[in-house]
Amino acid sequence: MTEPGTPRGNPMRQHVEAMIHNDDRRGLLDIAGMLHGHFCNYLAYGVVAGASAVRELGVQNTGMEEVVALVETNNCFADGIQLTTGCSFGNNALVYEDLGKTAFSLVRRDGEGVRYVLDPEFEDSREAAYPEAYGLWKRLIVDKEEARPEELAGMMRLFHEMTLQEIDVPVETMFRIQKGRFDLPPPSMMYPWVRCARCGENVMENRIRMVQKETLCLACAGESVFAVDSRGIGPKHKVRA
Repeated sequence: MTEPGTPRGNPMRQHVEAMIHNDDRRGLLDIAGMLHGHFCNYLAYGVVAGASAVRELGVQNTGMEEVVALVETNNCFADGIQLTTGCSFGNNALVYEDLGKTAFSLVRRDGEGVRYVLDPEFEDSREAAYPEAYGLWKRLIVDKEEARPEELAGMMRLFHEMTLQEIDVPVETMFRIQKGRFDLPPPSMMYPWVRCARCGENVMENRIRMVQKETLCLACAGESVFAVDSRGIGPKHKVRA
């Protein structure tokens, strides 16, 4: 494991990785908040888990898939993971497994990794610990009651305050942690661009369809695709009007 304060090799992530190895959770949370758009406790949990996993494996990320994050949810937690690990959809090092669990694994390309899952007893205890914040969340977000602007602002303030407390909770209190070996998808493939004969837009070769001797993108071919939205992974039948 790299000692705290040790200089890191990737200049694009030196600032973030220095904070990780010095356990500067507040600094990491500030940056994650810029990515996520607000503070909430699940963002904090992602920051804590991701930073702990990076330290545990002693890895650094150059954005070239030498380390991969397997996330099991598409909620706020995932943004904390992306910020701390440097694994994202764009650099092909973030794999989304649609299990609906507040959990993730950080894995080296040799298959060695560590999995963090939010402890159920800890997670279930949060509502009692922050009854006012969770009460507003249930009424305004879950039950979708009409909210006055000041109620929404009050809820966001309470969650902000909650996050500043949760970020300091010991990682062992938050998570069940297990090291092991993990299966990874192969490294990303580089496909050439092909021009769609109908819309004139470039598309990856592996997303092309031949329809009546025309080279078409999936949208112009009228095919359904899968999409990640608030429900997880599911079919999106109408690609484009």
